[in-house]
Amino acid sequence: MTYQALWTCLVPPSQHGRDELCATSAHGMRIRFSDGRELLDGDSGLWNANLGHGNTAIADAVSAALRDASYLSIFRFEHDYARRAAEALVDLAGSDHYGRVLFSTSGGSANDVVMKTARHYHALRGEHERKIVVGLRGSYHGLTYGSFALTGENLGQRMYGVDGRLVRHVHPNDPVGIRELMERAGDQIAAVVVEPVLGSGAVPLETEYVDELLRLRDEYGFLLVADEVATGFGRTGTMFASQTWSARPDLLVTSKGLTNGTCAASAIIVSRGIADTFETYDAMLTHGETQAGTPATCAAILATIDEMRRLDAVAKGRRQAGRLEAALRHLVETHPLIGDATGLGLFRSVRVTGTDGQPLPQSEVMPLVAAIRDAGAIVHPGVHGVQLLPPLTCTDAELDELVECVLAGVEAHAAAGAEALAAAGARG
Repeated sequence: MTYQALWTCLVPPSQHGRDELCATSAHGMRIRFSDGRELLDGDSGLWNANLGHGNTAIADAVSAALRDASYLSIFRFEHDYARRAAEALVDLAGSDHYGRVLFSTSGGSANDVVMKTARHYHALRGEHERKIVVGLRGSYHGLTYGSFALTGENLGQRMYGVDGRLVRHVHPNDPVGIRELMERAGDQIAAVVVEPVLGSGAVPLETEYVDELLRLRDEYGFLLVADEVATGFGRTGTMFASQTWSARPDLLVTSKGLTNGTCAASAIIVSRGIADTFETYDAMLTHGETQAGTPATCAAILATIDEMRRLDAVAKGRRQAGRLEAALRHLVETHPLIGDATGLGLFRSVRVTGTDGQPLPQSEVMPLVAAIRDAGAIVHPGVHGVQLLPPLTCTDAELDELVECVLAGVEAHAAAGAEALAAAGARG
């Protein structure tokens, strides 16, 4: 059997080695592939290049850090880059509420850290029975074993032997469901972890639901965690989506936009209340990763924050979000194959229907993504359609081109389906 050495993630082996899937370079909102095509990136890499590809200021900062300190650790040591990056993140999130930062290497790993931190915090307070962590159905928190258990999609957890005995799931935007869980097991719950916008369907949490979570936190004493791996760094119109909540979470997870996608990095921003408890007991959290918080990573974080400010990226993203929302709303109102558009900021989902008016079957989503790619743009598969996450710095022309490619792909996919049905009918 012949195959290439690279084992590509999340595609079957039959699709490995295709030149049309092998990128060779990226700049701004364009990615060039081995087959010679240059495509518009409507996915911001993997939702992480919020400032577009090839930002030279971030690249120069990483390069300088690698020359100055090719590797320094925060595993039983500290270094100046990590100290400065942590301080910058606390200031960015709000130093009146947050106090410390834990560095990790991915959103999945960070959510593992969150689960350990929550359980350790309650144990320090003598509440050893608080071990359960609650997530939302349809959520995505990563594929490491802890975060895989927390993820609310069925992605094969049983097959891989993922232990979910200390995890519960409730439906998003369902106050009754979370209240009932608290009434049954509130004294056993360590934390509730939510994405401000569910990544799997671009479904924003409703204000009333968040307010209920905050009220229940005060009543039952669990920690509320905002998983802002995807929503952080301006994606939804503010630096962090939870900054619009009526009160702030106890832990905030950020990753994708943290280094503009340049390094394997994540951070857990910890409230002063949690940090003070660990300080009081001089308690050591048992966690460490070889590549977490390295000089290059921390230099990228500092440069990304500087570039966000220099480019006024959050405000630019808000303006472009308004343009995208208007374009998608127009399609919903006028095009028979566009059923709905959900999301917030530059985090959008386009729900597609078939010619029969029914939601596009999930089995047809990847062929639709391929049709949009043939039309010139990369988009992310979604629920009954696709997701659009362009960079905050995209131009009007690029945004218009993205919408045109989506529409062309939707129509081409529908036409191909109609032709296939006609051919099947003729054979019958």
